[in-house]
Amino acid sequence: MVLLHTGSRMRELTAGLDQPRRDRRRWQAGRMLHAVREAALDAVAVLFPVSCAGCGAPDRVLCGVCRVGVAGEATRSILDCGVAVTSATRYEEIARTVILQLKEHGRTDVARPLGPLLRTAMELAVADAPSGSPGIEVCAVPAGFAARRRRGYSPVETLLRSAGFRGSRVLVHTGAVAQQKLLDRSHRETNLRGSMSARVSLSGRRFLIVDDVVTTGATISEAARAIRAAGGDVVAAATLASTPRRNGVAGDSAESARDIHRNGGYGG
Repeated sequence: MVLLHTGSRMRELTAGLDQPRRDRRRWQAGRMLHAVREAALDAVAVLFPVSCAGCGAPDRVLCGVCRVGVAGEATRSILDCGVAVTSATRYEEIARTVILQLKEHGRTDVARPLGPLLRTAMELAVADAPSGSPGIEVCAVPAGFAARRRRGYSPVETLLRSAGFRGSRVLVHTGAVAQQKLLDRSHRETNLRGSMSARVSLSGRRFLIVDDVVTTGATISEAARAIRAAGGDVVAAATLASTPRRNGVAGDSAESARDIHRNGGYGG
């Protein structure tokens, strides 16, 4: 028998021999954690009855079938302002239903299963950003006055917390605007233009803009304008979901995560 004495080669060999054993241990640990999680959810459902935000099935915030339905392949698109936006899934079918439950029906509990999806989009969004100082700060798109008052919370900030982040509250709305969902693309841009400003100078600071859904990109573009006007730099943007392309709306032209990886970053 010939032994490989080079340290790195020996580590590779040992890793190769141990891999099936480690995989089996991980699989067993995963099954145990899943069983514990399901038992805990069953106990909670008895005390605090819930229904699936996607299909209405009892006893789960988001059932297994709807979890699969919400998860999609990440996409990336470039807005007219030059900001690259990475989205975790498409705003359609089950994903649309679940996100609407969070945004419009007070189902803040659904943010917990959605948080990891947003985190994935955020990680992909900054993957190609230059490293070093200054670090990249997270800027959640601020909720409008009327929306925050109506809901009592910010869906974006709620999602961010579930993703394990806290945003830097550097932007504020400077006045009332109409509801974006009632407007077409051109009116959305006009409606938001000049509606945000920075609280302080942002000179020398870098930001990842985060929102829940990107449609025309008008909201993210306005946030980027406000950050840049205050001297800051916008590295990229990330959202939980993007709408399908309709009448020039960002969506269909986005690259998939597979394309992004294959091209070594966004290529056009």
